[in-house]
Amino acid sequence: MSLENHYYEGKIEAGCDEAGRGCLAGSVYAAAVILPDGYDNPSLNDSKRLSAAKRMRLRDEIVRDARAWAIGVVTPQEIDHINILRASILAMHRALERLRVMPEAIIVDGNRFQPYRDLPYTTIVKGDGKYQAIAAASILAKTYRDEYMERLAQEFPRYGWQSNKGYPTPQHREAIRQYGVTPYHRKSFDLLGSQELFLDFADDETR
Repeated sequence: MSLENHYYEGKIEAGCDEAGRGCLAGSVYAAAVILPDGYDNPSLNDSKRLSAAKRMRLRDEIVRDARAWAIGVVTPQEIDHINILRASILAMHRALERLRVMPEAIIVDGNRFQPYRDLPYTTIVKGDGKYQAIAAASILAKTYRDEYMERLAQEFPRYGWQSNKGYPTPQHREAIRQYGVTPYHRKSFDLLGSQELFLDFADDETR
């Protein structure tokens, strides 16, 4: 069964979602997507429920079919400065700012958002499994962030980012313990899964 096409009747509606909020390393990515009126892609769903290959196929379809789409990024340094919740919302705002079509309303996955240009908005828990525009945003945010983490993995191969994408796996935390943190780690996070202070920085010799 297809997800809902829109939430707001008669408005140009942008769906927003983020990827990487719970990661120990890397930027947080967000996407904003405006789909055509009446658009229906039965394959669209929460990106976490899709295989990597299907996400990439759907990304091509979204980029081809959307009236507008954009990506917003907030760096690890910014995350440490403003906290991850504010950073996730800022990434969505940056994505919205880059849209070539101005939305008249916004729907957001989750339950937290801050107003953008006084536009009406609605937060929808598990919205990426309910509305096509949010599902499309979740797929774009996830796939573009995954590619970014795969590029970082070439620079710092010891942390397993090509597979864990910066999330707090035992392998990732063990690598932090052994080799230290990189410029891409979020220093404000509990990187070791404990309250240990960890101040060493990985340099070129420990990659």
